[in-house]
Amino acid sequence: MPIRVLDLFCGGGGSSWGAQTAAAEIVCGVDAWDRAIEAYGQNFGHHKARHLTMTPDTGPEVLGNIGPIDLVLASPECTHHTCARGSRPRDEDSKRTAYYVTRFARDLNPRPRWLIIENVVHMRGWDGYDLLFEELHGLGYRTREVVLDASDFGVPQARRRVFILCDLEQVPPDVVTRARRVRTAASILAKPGKYMSRPLFSDRRAPATLERAKRAMDALPAREPFLIVYYGSDGSGGWQPLDRPLRTITTLDRFGLVTWEGRTPMLRMLQVDELSRAMGFDRAYSLDGVGQRRDRIKLLGNGVCPPVMRAIVESLTGAGHAAGIDLRQHSPALAAE
Repeated sequence: MPIRVLDLFCGGGGSSWGAQTAAAEIVCGVDAWDRAIEAYGQNFGHHKARHLTMTPDTGPEVLGNIGPIDLVLASPECTHHTCARGSRPRDEDSKRTAYYVTRFARDLNPRPRWLIIENVVHMRGWDGYDLLFEELHGLGYRTREVVLDASDFGVPQARRRVFILCDLEQVPPDVVTRARRVRTAASILAKPGKYMSRPLFSDRRAPATLERAKRAMDALPAREPFLIVYYGSDGSGGWQPLDRPLRTITTLDRFGLVTWEGRTPMLRMLQVDELSRAMGFDRAYSLDGVGQRRDRIKLLGNGVCPPVMRAIVESLTGAGHAAGIDLRQHSPALAAE
């Protein structure tokens, strides 16, 4: 029988989409942002999307009778961990949302066999990180921390995230990468002509944008398309070629595509469907009609790449089969079937 999954801090549902492609049953997704719940409901069923702001005291009773849960997915707030925040003040209460996950799992009865907690890699430098593991071990979970790059799983994006894998029965296995080949930024682009571009060189363009473009043109063969990358400070020059995975999608609209009409360079921003492909979503997933463009980009930038979560879920749940374990005897939801 399918593994039954609860997704906390679910966002637009990237983790759930990956778990679903690993043959799991999605029971419920919980998030505080109305646009996230709108997107989740649109893709998984509105009855499975719960609009809820979690607190230290939030327990499973708020969800009603959802039945036994085998696997809890969770992507606690990452904004105050990430370096993208720059020098702005950090909110410790936001960071502590990770503890809400362990306390929620503690109160689930029966306790879920598996937990997967995802966040930005910078979470590992948080003062409360060790305490999070102490809480997990105190609940009886054996853990494995892995840092995975989505591009190693066939996703056309370089996106590194930390995943804390937890299992009540055994040490979680390592996650094996799945990609046979690296997918590039070029693979996500819409067919030429689908979206309108405008001449790059214009009095309305910011000088910094034109400087990025000029650096790319100096480095590339004549009239080769490329991407301008806004809001970057990594020394890459503010651009990237198309023959490598897209750089990390953030919550901001940051990628401009430069193509050529004869000798004239043209510029447009990457569109939501292109960014969705860069996250590894298939065509069945849709954000059409969800909020404004900036909301849809924020949902994707905050999301989890489904192919990565699929590989993790298959690794965790398949470990029992590989070890000759009957999952019905060790998983509360399956045992209840």
